[in-house]
Amino acid sequence: MEITTTPIAGLLVLTPRVFKDERGYFLESFNAKNLAEAGITTSFVQDNESKSTRGVIRGLHYQLNPNAQAKLVRVIEGTVFDAAVDLRKDSPTFGQWYGLELSGENKKQLYIPRGFAHGFSVLSETAVFAYKCDAYYDPKSERGIAYNDSELNIDWRVDEKDARISEKDQANPRFKEAEYNF
Repeated sequence: MEITTTPIAGLLVLTPRVFKDERGYFLESFNAKNLAEAGITTSFVQDNESKSTRGVIRGLHYQLNPNAQAKLVRVIEGTVFDAAVDLRKDSPTFGQWYGLELSGENKKQLYIPRGFAHGFSVLSETAVFAYKCDAYYDPKSERGIAYNDSELNIDWRVDEKDARISEKDQANPRFKEAEYNF
């Protein structure tokens, strides 16, 4: 597995080795030993999966401490634009975001440490999105930031008129009004 750093400390892109032949492909999507060698010692406790249609934007989501979650995200089928926003107050990249395309074709994964808001938009007809979390979902700790916050200015690669946003995500506060404790 190739592990690549991003401009935001702790946020890593993982590209697994894919073995293809006429029958299909094989890849190792998770190996704790390999991740530990790269400095990722996160113990994952929960796997989640969602299926969404073109234009869906989910996010930006996170949980407050002490229930914050690190995530290892990937796309099994389809294509998404994935983004993570640094909410760590003492970080030199506080308030900055990093995004990349994740797809069933490129097999890339994004490791998102605790202290980040996360979201994705669906660029294909459908997308199956999977992720590991190192803490359990806690509805009392759940928070969000408006996907269309003008200060963050994330290009979700979805035309606003085609964007499909849940009522819950439409009610998320702007970045400056959001609650976070990282």
